[in-house]
Amino acid sequence: MAMGKWATERQQDLFITHDRLPKSPGHVFYVKLNKLLAEAGFDVWVESLCEPYYADGQGRPSLPPGTYFRMLLVGYFEGIASQRGIAWRCSDSLSLREFLGIPLGGDKKYDSPDHSALSHIRDRLPLEVHQQVFVKILAIAHQKKLLKGKTVAVDSTTLEANAAMKSIVRRDSGEDYDDYLARLMHEQGVVAEHETPDAEQRRRFDKSRKNKRVSNHEWTSETDPDARITKMKDGTTHLAYKAEHVVDLDTEIILAAEVYPADQSDASTLEDSVQQAQANQTDAGSDEHIEDAVADKGYHSAETVTTMAEETPYRTYIPEPQRPHRRKWKGKPPKQKQAVNANRRRTRGERGKALQRKRSEMAERTFAHVCETGGARRTWIRGIEKVRKRYLIAAAAHNVSEMMRA
Repeated sequence: MAMGKWATERQQDLFITHDRLPKSPGHVFYVKLNKLLAEAGFDVWVESLCEPYYADGQGRPSLPPGTYFRMLLVGYFEGIASQRGIAWRCSDSLSLREFLGIPLGGDKKYDSPDHSALSHIRDRLPLEVHQQVFVKILAIAHQKKLLKGKTVAVDSTTLEANAAMKSIVRRDSGEDYDDYLARLMHEQGVVAEHETPDAEQRRRFDKSRKNKRVSNHEWTSETDPDARITKMKDGTTHLAYKAEHVVDLDTEIILAAEVYPADQSDASTLEDSVQQAQANQTDAGSDEHIEDAVADKGYHSAETVTTMAEETPYRTYIPEPQRPHRRKWKGKPPKQKQAVNANRRRTRGERGKALQRKRSEMAERTFAHVCETGGARRTWIRGIEKVRKRYLIAAAAHNVSEMMRA
């Protein structure tokens, strides 16, 4: 056999027939995923859902809504965080083009969608549509008998916002951080009024300051006002959001994936997340009702435990954080003491300990899949509503992966 050589200039064919176009055998995972979505009639259903948000028979046809949601699924399965990366991956792979339903051809209408198409459709479709797509995936899981929904685990994590700490400004005066330091140096007489401190002087002054804090009440981001200053899981400080999962402990299906401002405490969002999980489960066609809510000690609050005991049908299993002194009940309502003691008794029992072990395994694993390998830890879009849209579909993709594994 003679050795083939790289040609610096190759004569391109002027015309290629359909049978000579490159073909892919398809990735076995995406072939089976296509079959799962086709059995559920996903594309026809989502088109009817999104039809009110498009012109009636006028204008150039847009990217099909089913293709838009499929591309977001690809972002999860391929571990790609940014829309540019998703668009490049889909245009580069023949098997993904087959999964997206994009045929090969020279016409521009057969081009793979770029990142701007994803942005336009995300802005066009409201959050309610993304929520209904999430519920549709839950309904498919219910049909596959993978939705139990009696005992749930609740946990949260932080998502890094698409905004830098350098962009924060004071809410009262609009000063950025450098101008704020310069004003403090002038007020304290570190530099004269007519002098402008350089970057090195500002750094030395800021390093020597005592009791310095950057509060969300005083500072905000110009690029993403919905983001909040918070400490991340790795100990660094960033502008971020808080994502909270409600996970079915029997099947590891995510029943709710809520995104809140990062400065909201876990105890304040527990009830809302569990209520949303129950609503999603009901909308998915399940008759099951959540009975037990398991969370870690960060969710413990006497007020929250009392509210869950009196105003909801959910039993809580929330361990108490260690305190230097015994809790004092003088002047507190008797019902609050009863609720806290009942939660303590359940948590310290054998079933409570077993549920905590299961929670630490399953709830944390959903974050590992969605945020780490799924690429959702870093948000590349701004605004809490847009982040919620993107994160909901990432959580729906996790539920799809659980169905594929089963």
